[in-house]
Parts: sequence; C-alpha cells; structure tokens
Amino acid sequence: MRIDVWSDVVCPWCYIGKRHLEEALEGFEHSDDVEIVYHSFELDPTAPQVPTETTVEALSKKFGASVEQTREMMKQVSVPAAAAGLEFSYEDTPHARTIDAHRLIHLAKAEGRQAALKEELLAAYFTRGESMGDHAVLRQAAVNVGLDAARVDEVLASDEFAADVQADVDQARAYGATGVPFYVVEEKYGVSGAQPTKVFSQLLERVHAETKPALTIVGDGDACGPDGCAI
Repeated sequence: MRIDVWSDVVCPWCYIGKRHLEEALEGFEHSDDVEIVYHSFELDPTAPQVPTETTVEALSKKFGASVEQTREMMKQVSVPAAAAGLEFSYEDTPHARTIDAHRLIHLAKAEGRQAALKEELLAAYFTRGESMGDHAVLRQAAVNVGLDAARVDEVLASDEFAADVQADVDQARAYGATGVPFYVVEEKYGVSGAQPTKVFSQLLERVHAETKPALTIVGDGDACGPDGCAI
C-alpha cells in the first residue's frame, strides 16, 4: 500500500497529522507493507529566503491581528500537538521560504533517507525554533540523518530538485488540494487535513481489504497436509 503525503516543514497540522498516521500504522497489522512518500508543498512561496521577521510577526500581518493575539492563536495548536506527543515552540522562529528544505527532502528521497530528514526538519522548526531558510541549519539536519555533507552543499548551492518541488505542487493542485496536509492512498482515496488516528486506522483497514481480499473457502474435501493424507 502506498500513501503519498503533501506537506510543508512549517505546517503545524502536517506534523500533528504525521504523528496520527504513524500511530495508526503502529496498530495496523500490515504496516510493513505500507510505503509513505512525502511530496513538497510551499505554504508561502513569497516568503523571503533570508528572514526579516518571525513567524508570529508574519502571521500577525496576514491575519490583521496584533502580535499578542496571533501568539495566543498559535498556542492553541499546542494542545492537539501535545496530545500527539509533540511540544511546539515556534512562534518566534524566523519566517523564511521553505523551497531549499524541500529540495533537500528530494535529495534524501533519492538516497533512501526521506522519512528521516522530514522528521528532522519538522523537529528543527517546531521544537528547536530553527530557520528553514538557514543553509547551516538545513545542512546539519541533512548530515544528522546520514546524507553526505559534500552532496548536500552541492544541492544547496544550486537549484537542483527545484523542478521536482514544482512538480509536486502542480500535482497537489491537480488533485484539488488547497492546503496541507493532504494524503492520497493507493491513488484512490484523498484525505485532507490532520485526521484523527481512528480515521487513518479505518482507512488503512479498508484499503487493505480492497487490495488484499480474503479468500472465501467454498469446499473442504480430502487433502494432504503436514501430518499426512486423509485415507
């Protein structure tokens, strides 16, 4: 079973939804047969490469609210985050464009380390308050999960994988996704938003039943087995 996930590394519900899906997989008998592929989605492609303000300041302008009001709104998501086992502290994290982080995630996919880097970047932003526009931060995260430092530097110094990022965004739009997280299961079911663990669990069981139907035994005649043959 394949699950394609569109998300951004600065999206709180993407991190929460990731934990919900992981929890559902823990209780799924056939989790070893599930492949998760992450796809890029930039929530704010107009954000500066070099940040000039914090996340709370940027959202304050977007929502037309005071910084204090926006900070309180952001803290509300800490409740479902905590329920998912996450501790958020990102209000004062620098607000920057995430395309370079996504390009490295594509590199990690090519190297078989995509899931590890995705988690590392989410933790860096939401729990450690590190900028997703800082190449030093991105480089360290990539090296932490086993990517070659020289190769990481090569990607960061170029626009490699930028076309892949755009292709992901285009595909999300083709599916009708207007926000993230967005999940596509077996290219058949689309799921929008950080659904509860129970919803993911039910979907996993449903898709498995459809793709791996159980046999219906219609006869019970004489046969041979490990203990010999019926005579």
